Amino acid sequence: MDIDRGREWFMDENAKISIVDTTLRDGEQTAGVVFANAEKVRIAKFLDSVGIDQIEAGIPVMGGFEKECIKQIVSLGLKASVMAWNRAVISDIKESICCGVDAVAISISTSDIHIEHKLQTTRQDVLNRMQQACEFAKDQGMYVSVNAEDASRSNPEFLTEFALVAKHAGADRLRFCDTVGILTPLTTYRYIKTLIDAVGIDVEMHTHNDFGMATANALSGVYAGAKYVGVTINGLGERAGNTCLQEMIMVLKYLIGMKLPYNTTIFREVAEYVARASGRILPVNKPIVGRNIFFHESGIHGDGVLKNPLTYEVFSPEEVGLERQIVIGKHSGSAAVASKFTKEYGIELSKKEAEELLGKVRQMAIDLKRSLFDKELMYIYEDYIKGRGDRFGQDNS
Repeated sequence: MDIDRGREWFMDENAKISIVDTTLRDGEQTAGVVFANAEKVRIAKFLDSVGIDQIEAGIPVMGGFEKECIKQIVSLGLKASVMAWNRAVISDIKESICCGVDAVAISISTSDIHIEHKLQTTRQDVLNRMQQACEFAKDQGMYVSVNAEDASRSNPEFLTEFALVAKHAGADRLRFCDTVGILTPLTTYRYIKTLIDAVGIDVEMHTHNDFGMATANALSGVYAGAKYVGVTINGLGERAGNTCLQEMIMVLKYLIGMKLPYNTTIFREVAEYVARASGRILPVNKPIVGRNIFFHESGIHGDGVLKNPLTYEVFSPEEVGLERQIVIGKHSGSAAVASKFTKEYGIELSKKEAEELLGKVRQMAIDLKRSLFDKELMYIYEDYIKGRGDRFGQDNS
């Protein structure tokens, strides 16, 4: 499907999609990741600065530091709704209410493999537990998201029944969890559209990235009518992670054409902070926020960007807190070399000089197996000037 057709399929450009961030819950469930309470508070503030609609702050029933941290996040007076995660157990929900959150997620498995082997119960018991927990939460004035864990592997008829029971119990939305990331964009669209048409309940997409399709699947859910998307900063999450916050927002903005209220200019700053706090390196080629996204070395690309950045960039680097850089290396062209020397070093090169320097640059890049640093470029230039018998810095126009 092309983008224009997709826009028509998706309702209209002004439709509201709410972003639900679960970095502090699902993101911290990444194996080996632990956030200090101060880091969780800082991340919550970052998310509020971005303008995220709802923050899933953690799991109150864990007690201790977790519960106190959630209370602290609630006390910040953020613009975002603050949600807590719960099993379909009334005692869990009571712990969440004690924290002062305005929303609860009530989670229980809906796939037969989970019901039989993890819960060791029946489908009817799952429905009963969910209904009782949801009704209790609504009676306490909570906004309720009922989470269908492993929804993508659930029996479609049972999942529809589950969603209907949730709706009648007062649930505000259903979180459709692709818990092991097995969906494709086409199957996602079919599942979500069928569910919404049958039940008429708001749906949140919660997709995992086991097959590298979390963002694509979340987008397909949006095309099918889902109004909420669950994300994490940098795509943190169990195993291969979740839908990435930065990717999802920029996809909605540039590939769907939606008008969004989010502050994207701090994306890089937020990404770096969470990378450090989680102990997970931010890849240089990470979509949207990786530093290589606006680094250009290839001669063809570099020349195009110098003439008009839109030739190889869909949006400006400043929009996500990055900077453009022309990298000089094996694949650079003479125009890039000349521009680099003029704009960054204040040295005007003639066309001949740029071409001669380019040969030396390429040889050193091959020898070092990388692009060159500024000092290395200056060393090449100084040797070039000396080799010509010219005085360094002399006018050589």
